Amino acid sequence: MRTHAAKPLPEGDNLLRRWKSWELGENKPGPHYAPLIAATLGTVSAALFPPVERTESGLTVLTATGMDTMEIVSRLQASDINDATLEGLRITVEKLCSEYPYMPPETLIPEGRQWLRRIVEMQDQRLSFRQRRQTLELAGWLALLVGCLEYDLGDRRSAEATRKMALSLGQDVGSGGILGWAHEMRAWFALTSGDYRGVLAAAEAGQVAAGNHSVGVQLIAQEAKAWARLGRKDEMERALERGRVMLEAMPYPDNTDNHFVVDPAKYDFYVMDCYRHIGEDRLAETLAQEVIRSGTDFNGDERKPMRVAEARITLGVAAAREGDLDEALTYGRRAIEAPRKSLPSIALVSQDLASVLAERYNGQSDADEYRHDLMRIQQGR
Repeated sequence: MRTHAAKPLPEGDNLLRRWKSWELGENKPGPHYAPLIAATLGTVSAALFPPVERTESGLTVLTATGMDTMEIVSRLQASDINDATLEGLRITVEKLCSEYPYMPPETLIPEGRQWLRRIVEMQDQRLSFRQRRQTLELAGWLALLVGCLEYDLGDRRSAEATRKMALSLGQDVGSGGILGWAHEMRAWFALTSGDYRGVLAAAEAGQVAAGNHSVGVQLIAQEAKAWARLGRKDEMERALERGRVMLEAMPYPDNTDNHFVVDPAKYDFYVMDCYRHIGEDRLAETLAQEVIRSGTDFNGDERKPMRVAEARITLGVAAAREGDLDEALTYGRRAIEAPRKSLPSIALVSQDLASVLAERYNGQSDADEYRHDLMRIQQGR
């Protein structure tokens, strides 16, 4: 804590008593100490001490506007575009983006494409300048969503075309968020294809385009992942620290379920990937447990199944390196058998486990079978 503090801190005994009190939950650290604790543990304040009150993502179109989906559609078709209709449309797009983490792509893509088509068709109607800009921005977010889903299914050609559509819409309306995410998708495509220099180029361009939008944190995270895979640990750690500092300065997001919102818990997910890949197993394992905890609700249901799947791969890698093949394969199979996954991403992450299995357990039937299952996933891309 003293390393990160700009001003002198209390004497050791005093500081130790405070730390123990925080650990026991007897009181919550104030705005001076919370960032120091987060920096000491390599994370951000809101990941350790999330706000007690936060906006829930369960807002429905009906409760917000008094209209259901059918009425919104009928108004769009009748050119009855007023503020309530636009608000209903905005909430619908928010809902779709919030369903991305858990909804099967095959189910979500048709709905996303249908709404995107409706918004594009609206441009032939007589809209005010403000209405046209708002609808084009919503179309940009939907294009990003559809592109991500297409890539999850391994359809890279369609995903790239949709990403370019989102990029164009972002340029039309001057949205740093849409532009940043379009570049982030390019970085993601490059990362899962093994083009790590391409990741760095996309991340750099995206950070310039995004401005102060939170996607900048995810772009830096993609940069860190690329440095890790290039074997450049120092650059990786510097990038992670830049991302952590940037996220620390941002307000806690209203809706952490929205795929295009970078929430504090996501930071542990980024760091986990980097440290797993460079072989820092103890730290990666600790972070993986936290990712699973934050991605699972009190009923044991996975709210962030794709994050949880990658965390299980991380635990599998750690177990394999420690000599526990059975545990490694259990984690590995649970990850690749998860119903909601991104095929390119899970193939990329699982390759770390496959590499350990090939190096240490080559010829053992269970290990070879898992590697063959992983190859089938890769071929499915």
